[in-house]
Amino acid sequence: MADNLIPLLTNNGASIPSLGYGTMEYPEPDRASDLIAHSLKSGYRHIDTARKYGSEEWVGQGIRSSGVLRDDIWVTTKVTEDNASADDFARSVELSLNTMKLDYVNLLLIHWPSRTVPLEETLGALVKAKRDGYAKNIGVSNFTVDLIEKAVNICSEPLFTNQIEYHAYINQDKVINACHKHNIIISCHVPLCRGKVLDDPMLNKIGQLYEKSAAQVALRWLVQQKNVAIVPRALEYSEIEENMNIFDFHLTNSEMDNISKLREKNYRVVNPEVRRPVWD
Repeated sequence: MADNLIPLLTNNGASIPSLGYGTMEYPEPDRASDLIAHSLKSGYRHIDTARKYGSEEWVGQGIRSSGVLRDDIWVTTKVTEDNASADDFARSVELSLNTMKLDYVNLLLIHWPSRTVPLEETLGALVKAKRDGYAKNIGVSNFTVDLIEKAVNICSEPLFTNQIEYHAYINQDKVINACHKHNIIISCHVPLCRGKVLDDPMLNKIGQLYEKSAAQVALRWLVQQKNVAIVPRALEYSEIEENMNIFDFHLTNSEMDNISKLREKNYRVVNPEVRRPVWD
């Protein structure tokens, strides 16, 4: 990976930038590829997408127009639970690569656990994608403690990450401890609780001490934890720069502890009834 200001997290011999650019939901799709390209030009080296997001085409366009070498960019995509069977899974991976015009992704995830297809079958397809060279690393997303334990026992390749909802307003200690137990990096989607943390009095007060926004404090709290990566989205150039500028200050132990108390709210914003597991 290219040298930049974003710290790397290393697992199983691979290094992922701890800050990635999330590409879910663009209110103005015509700006999507431009924003992705700008993030790379600004120093991002990690792009997070998924078939379900509908953003893979823009990711490919953004990468090509950025001028940044493909080998210097970490690309993550995901296979939806609708494609959990082996044949559908393989077709989804092929479609993702063709859409982005890439030969491989750095990380391929099972987006949500399937309620109808056995986990053994889906994990087998995930492993095959890696062994066929379509994914450098593999992992899961939205997996509970029970599902993590089952996946580790079933999977014949190491799992790199579990991408979960994690922010200052939710307690994910059980899942995080399970990930640490099995040497699985935690990747956080919706790390700002879809904007709900931005008005938090404590985060704003701490931010004033460092001349940072509440968003920057909330993101810093996450990346200052062990083996935690984040993939916030950004819909303006200014938000891209804001997300980048979280590595030039350090929260004290007291500040980290005080922010951690906000998790008592236990507020979950990603909870689709049609695909959610039984949460811990």
